[in-house]
Amino acid sequence: MIEPTRCSWGTSTPLYLDYHDTEWGVPCYDDKKLFEFLILESAQAGLSWITILKKRDNYRKAFADFNAEKVARFNSRSVERLMGDAGIVRNRLKIEAAISNAKLFLDLQESHGSFANYMWGFCDGKPTQNHWKRGDEVPATTPLSDTISKDMKKRGFRFFGSTICYAHMQALGMVNDHLVGCFRHRECAELSL
Repeated sequence: MIEPTRCSWGTSTPLYLDYHDTEWGVPCYDDKKLFEFLILESAQAGLSWITILKKRDNYRKAFADFNAEKVARFNSRSVERLMGDAGIVRNRLKIEAAISNAKLFLDLQESHGSFANYMWGFCDGKPTQNHWKRGDEVPATTPLSDTISKDMKKRGFRFFGSTICYAHMQALGMVNDHLVGCFRHRECAELSL
């Protein structure tokens, strides 16, 4: 069986392969999944994404199956419990940010009907279809990620700078950054029609 052509980063480990082939770049409007990516992307700040993917199941357990309402109710005892959890990134500032970001996430759900409405409202609900030929063409930030990040920072979100925001946009399919030679480029583009 001939393996399809993929973005080169998507072939380095089985975790990356699965993530690349099934999630990355797929338009997502599910608030629970968006909250999961918000927690994971914020935890990733300064680290490699593979580090977070390896800890994803542990994050799911530690952060109440990514239930924003439950995470928003975490308290100082919860922070101490999480600081002792070797299965996640034990960074107090990131843990505290995840809890405060959960509260802000709920605020956006209330004011916009859903977090998806808030995020996708920045691009009129339609993903950007990029046509990169090489991995070094894919940007780390864009003017749109700058705009969203600034708005979220203004609302109090932490660990969500423009680079993390752009990674979040890629993860939830607001941008299709699969290379044009990758079999997922066309598949993801067709999902947004």
